[in-house]
Amino acid sequence: MRFVIIGGGRVGLRTARVLAEEGHEIVVVERDPETADRVREAGFEIVEGDGSRETVLEEAGLETADAVGALTSDLNANFAACMIAKHHGCRTVMRIDEDYREEIYREYADEVDEVVYPERLGAIGAKNALLGGNIQAIADIASNLQVLLITIPESSPLYGYSLDETELPSEARILAFGKQGEPLGIPLGDYSLEPGDRVAVLAEFEALSEVRQLFVGEDVEAIAAGGD
Repeated sequence: MRFVIIGGGRVGLRTARVLAEEGHEIVVVERDPETADRVREAGFEIVEGDGSRETVLEEAGLETADAVGALTSDLNANFAACMIAKHHGCRTVMRIDEDYREEIYREYADEVDEVVYPERLGAIGAKNALLGGNIQAIADIASNLQVLLITIPESSPLYGYSLDETELPSEARILAFGKQGEPLGIPLGDYSLEPGDRVAVLAEFEALSEVRQLFVGEDVEAIAAGGD
């Protein structure tokens, strides 16, 4: 596949490297000359210019791109680039940064295919690596919801209970379920919870502690904390 990455800074260059390692074709658009030089030294095709301008994106090969990632730290430039790319039929991914608020997410979420907040996703990865244990934070949804992937331990208070018998707190939902060694699938109510089983749960940050205690038990020390 062919991708146009707008922004050759920390986020854009790391994204380009990951995609390139998987064999995809990458073009990076960057307006800062020094940053553009670093991208070029990293071995990527570079188009120097303002990625929020259609002529620059066309020079980067927008017409043949499968997707455009607007990954600069400038929200307005990212949005403008995504609107141009959308007009040309590309999948669009837009980065939002320090101005992240739920109302901003909602404002832009309907206009692009994906909204990403790298700082929050990076925090999730660090949190999982540091704490380990039976719980992983998979993703933050908007500003107040998180998806957890929970592996059921022998200490779970719900050991032996069915999904139908599980009462979750505060609008939490089980999104998927998988028996030990099997892929995640539809969470049918008659599935019983046993050690090694996995459940994906959507919950508000305020309810994460209760969800953890419910599935894992209070004696588990290495659990992921909710929120930032």
